[in-house]
Amino acid sequence: MLIVLATGATAQDLISRQAPSDRRMKDVENIKLKNLIEKEDLNNPASYIYSNWENNSLRGVEGRVGANFKIDLRGFCMPTPSRKITSKFGYRWRRIHEGLDIKVYTGDTIVAAFDGKVRMVKYERRGYGYYVVIRHPNGLETLYGHLSKQLVKENQIVKAGEVIGLGGNTGRSNGSHLHFETRLLGAPINPALLFDFENQDVTGDFYVSKLGEMKRGDWASLEVASEDKYASAEEVKEAEKVEASTAVKPETKTVVSKKKSSGNSRRTYRVKSGDSLYTIARKQGTTVKKLCELNNLSPKSIIRKGQVIRCS
Repeated sequence: MLIVLATGATAQDLISRQAPSDRRMKDVENIKLKNLIEKEDLNNPASYIYSNWENNSLRGVEGRVGANFKIDLRGFCMPTPSRKITSKFGYRWRRIHEGLDIKVYTGDTIVAAFDGKVRMVKYERRGYGYYVVIRHPNGLETLYGHLSKQLVKENQIVKAGEVIGLGGNTGRSNGSHLHFETRLLGAPINPALLFDFENQDVTGDFYVSKLGEMKRGDWASLEVASEDKYASAEEVKEAEKVEASTAVKPETKTVVSKKKSSGNSRRTYRVKSGDSLYTIARKQGTTVKKLCELNNLSPKSIIRKGQVIRCS
């Protein structure tokens, strides 16, 4: 039986007209729910791995992450449009340089890399100078150092791309630049694994941390959150003293040099995960000094998995 209303419209017509309205209401409700979730995420960012919030210690964080922790890099913003890296992550002057130095000029605007909440706004005369630390819902904390001016306050919520400070030359710095760090539970991760400054982009939608299962305090023993490997402080010290080590049978094949001027053979070694210049020297029956001369390296140079090292 078909019911016809006074207007000439059927009940089915009214239902059809109501459906778009219901969908719009549902969309509005979904948007409100999404905004509520995002607001909660920013009020207490990454609460699923961090169990505390404090404003005084860069590394004094509490929490835990599982193995192969997945970091969402979507919704990013490059902290500066500068493409010039002046100092990389790794050993520098007998200590670990825990971030990247990017060339900026005093007064250049520096922006937040992701949505987040400002955890620290501090000054360190013999270190970062004026700096800002932001915790993000994806689990990362980013640090922006050597600023000339801080434009945010602790516990302030910021959005990706929002100006947080101005480039400068404060603290332990030799020329204006931005010192940029990315950390997980206080442990430094090489920012170059996440951000491609040369191309002004992230390296992918996600980055899977190679730290393995980690809890508070583990950061102190970490070298780098990647397949990259550099010698530890102890290895560097020992390598500089060692002139020669006991010869062992090389693990690599001999490659005959194509140069006509030389009849000597040339040996190469492909770097494996966990290798350092010191361990390679021992395996190949040579010295760190010799490896450095052949490959234009220093004892503190970072070597990467898959890199080919000349041994003779």
